[in-house]
Amino acid sequence: MKPPFFHSHPDLVPLTSLHNAAEPLHRGHHIGLVLPCYNEEGNVDELYERLVKVFEDLPQYAVEMLFIDNASTDGTVAKIKALVDRDPRVKLIVNARNFGHIRSPFHGLMESEGDCAILMCTDLQDPPELIPRFLEAWRNGASAVVGQKRSSEESPLFWALRSLYYRGVKAIADVPLLEHVTGFGLYDRRVLELLRSCHDSYPYLRGLICELGLPISLIQYDQPLRKRGITKNNFFTLFDMAMLGITSHSRAPLRMATIAGFSLSALAMLMAVVFLGLKLCFWPYIPAGYAPAVISIFFLASVQIFLIGLVGEYVGAVLTQVRHRPIVVESQRLQGDRVLNGESGHVQGEAARVDSTNTTPNP
Repeated sequence: MKPPFFHSHPDLVPLTSLHNAAEPLHRGHHIGLVLPCYNEEGNVDELYERLVKVFEDLPQYAVEMLFIDNASTDGTVAKIKALVDRDPRVKLIVNARNFGHIRSPFHGLMESEGDCAILMCTDLQDPPELIPRFLEAWRNGASAVVGQKRSSEESPLFWALRSLYYRGVKAIADVPLLEHVTGFGLYDRRVLELLRSCHDSYPYLRGLICELGLPISLIQYDQPLRKRGITKNNFFTLFDMAMLGITSHSRAPLRMATIAGFSLSALAMLMAVVFLGLKLCFWPYIPAGYAPAVISIFFLASVQIFLIGLVGEYVGAVLTQVRHRPIVVESQRLQGDRVLNGESGHVQGEAARVDSTNTTPNP
């Protein structure tokens, strides 16, 4: 018998029917491509041409290309509108403002109508030529097929820092997280509906798919350098992503903070007892100076500030969730010769309709 989840989603495949190694699964032929972009006017046309070429060799699949623009300030939207006019498979969502590199791609996944959705950036660092391998792994039973960077042409220092971060987070996480994964990959419709049911206002996609526990296939690739434009990542966006990965999937830092508090308190007490004993035993030889007190105060104060900041990250994550704000608010949708004004972002998995000339959401 199907679990209760599938009574309300009869089109989804139960996990028990996913594994049959004898032959590939029949999992539909409608493929949704989700292509988040921000100031990528130099890359849109080449990405489109490469995607068209890939699916020319996959005639058994019907494809839609959903570009979700994060309020670009260059000619990206104009480039995509030209593609919409000439290819009915191309769709466009234009966000009302820049909602960041975490929420906008996730909203695109939630709006995809395919039997599976393939998420890839428009900076050409995610090779479209991997799509046939994604689809093959999907037909063979994987609920998610994720591209994993085997190497990168970026700075060796950045690669080393990323590797160190991934290993550290993986060691303290509550679930087995994936290393050198950016979200580039294929997600089955069942996975998309489960992600929708998580009601996460600030979703860490690469961690959420690990939380689900469904079969994941890794496809390794070598990441090229960006050809055109400049990267939109900076210290603050990378730090935001790093902290989101930690606070979303591990309570170890909070427990370490508690342990550190007990340990430092015991150490401070021990030092006080030792110093008092030495002073009593060697009164004339140990001056009553301020150096030990000042050093101890500054040390303990710095530790306290660090721990307060750590707790603040978790409090901020909780605050983001309880606000129940929309993941994305759209200003416009384009599909073929139709302009759909008033489409919206998801609020807790439900659509909130917003007119493009009115910034107040309808109830």
